Amino acid sequence: MKTKFDGIFPSKSEIDKKYLLDFPFLQSEYLIDGEIHSWDGDFEKVYSPIYIEEQDSYNNYIGDYPLMDEKTAISALNAAVNAYNNGQGEWPKMTVEQRIGCLRKFVLHMKEQRDIVVKFLMWEIGKNLKDSEKEFDRTIDYIIDTIDALKDLDRNSSRFTIEQGIIAQIKRAPLGVVLCMGPFNYPLNETFTTLIPALIMGNTIIFKPPKLGVLLHSPLLVAFKKSFPKGVVNIVYGEGQKVIAPLMESGKINVLAFIGSCKVADILKKQHPYPHLLKTVLGLEAKNPAIILSDAIIEDTVKECIAGALSYNGQRCTALKMLFVHESIHENFIEVFVNEVEKLTLGMPWEDNVNITPLPEPDKSEYLTGLINDAIKHGAKICNSSGGISNKSLFSPTVLTNVNQNMRIYHEEQFGPVVPIVSFKDIQEPLDYVIQSNYGQQASIFGEDYNSISFLVDTLVNQVCRVNINSQCQRGPDVFPFTGRKDSAEGTLSISDALRVFSIRSLVALKENDLNKKILTEILKNKSSNFLSTDFIL
Repeated sequence: MKTKFDGIFPSKSEIDKKYLLDFPFLQSEYLIDGEIHSWDGDFEKVYSPIYIEEQDSYNNYIGDYPLMDEKTAISALNAAVNAYNNGQGEWPKMTVEQRIGCLRKFVLHMKEQRDIVVKFLMWEIGKNLKDSEKEFDRTIDYIIDTIDALKDLDRNSSRFTIEQGIIAQIKRAPLGVVLCMGPFNYPLNETFTTLIPALIMGNTIIFKPPKLGVLLHSPLLVAFKKSFPKGVVNIVYGEGQKVIAPLMESGKINVLAFIGSCKVADILKKQHPYPHLLKTVLGLEAKNPAIILSDAIIEDTVKECIAGALSYNGQRCTALKMLFVHESIHENFIEVFVNEVEKLTLGMPWEDNVNITPLPEPDKSEYLTGLINDAIKHGAKICNSSGGISNKSLFSPTVLTNVNQNMRIYHEEQFGPVVPIVSFKDIQEPLDYVIQSNYGQQASIFGEDYNSISFLVDTLVNQVCRVNINSQCQRGPDVFPFTGRKDSAEGTLSISDALRVFSIRSLVALKENDLNKKILTEILKNKSSNFLSTDFIL
């Protein structure tokens, strides 16, 4: 089976020119305080998971980005702090309608960069063309839906409340300076699911791209500059210890929006000197299980589980990372599952109908091989003929059976195309797995008997934050709450929830007397306050 990997990485002449970029790409520009500056210090080299064959060797160097220093990072912080100005800055004091206007302008500029951003997604993180286009388009939709959600939120708070002789208007106000750090697997979409709601609620932003998926943000610098007042959006690049630690240690970050690992999140939180002044919005690890009951419809279940476990090579926090299959259908399920896995197409991101693409994380193939070898050592078996085979960054999907709790794969989030399968007899076995897990994001149930499903639902909803019936785990639709229990998340990120998580309820209250009524009437009539307003945004 190793022959399927021979010659899989192309030469430059074999790649359609419409998918190529001018490499190496020097990312020397950065945005701070409303100005695009040129970096003249050290740079970090960027390597693609896609290797280009050149004579008898391979090359995957595609560009560079700035390795900023502490001084530059602090200048970004000062810009964001000054732009917020304790809530007195232009951006936090704008009306909701004015901020929406800036976001609409940004969307127009962002759409102009679709083609190049999609190419960067393919080359930087190995995401296939269809999914790269979907990530960009979904991000645009997310911004538009966020604007609509804010309109609804503002309409609902446009009236006054009178209780016990007190007149009040309750609205949402920004929190301050937000540090946004997104993940490599959705470097555009998931970054923007925190950045956009934080921005539109009146906060100022410092944004650090993930270590993998940096260059794709370069085409958007001008869009940010043209769309927002100076200092509202600032972008830093470089090593976390050099550029993020000083920001956190300053105590001037009001909100940390981070999607990544618990280990890094804990380090960042501890660096802040005033923990009670820091709000955290975190999307962390998950080890989502599928529980496949004896009466599950195997063909439909296999289809959902393959999509759930192996879409974008299994590199999704919502991926199915453990399959529990009832012993009565275990052999049949394995046979059908393996047959479908072996039909998956391995290749480059721009190729038609490709399913498995190169992995962007350095040494990821070695890590996955280590997990598989450990599992085999403790009794696991590779079920598919191409399982465990790799070539550089391309790793063949691998199905493991006879998995047990002595194996690393039973506990570790593999974040790659390895699918561990556990046979169970007693339904309490998969439930105990979920209960004892450090993670609590989602779970999937497959079956037909409503009594069995309802029994599982009533336990799982107290352990995870989303239970999917006869479907894979997933984030969308974006109007649904997205969060997790235990070590999987802090805060909730649906479209409407995100607006709330990056703001706080504030109110203005007056005793109901003639003087205060007159004052309030004059404020509203003359539109002298952006907060006190009964304007209805259409």
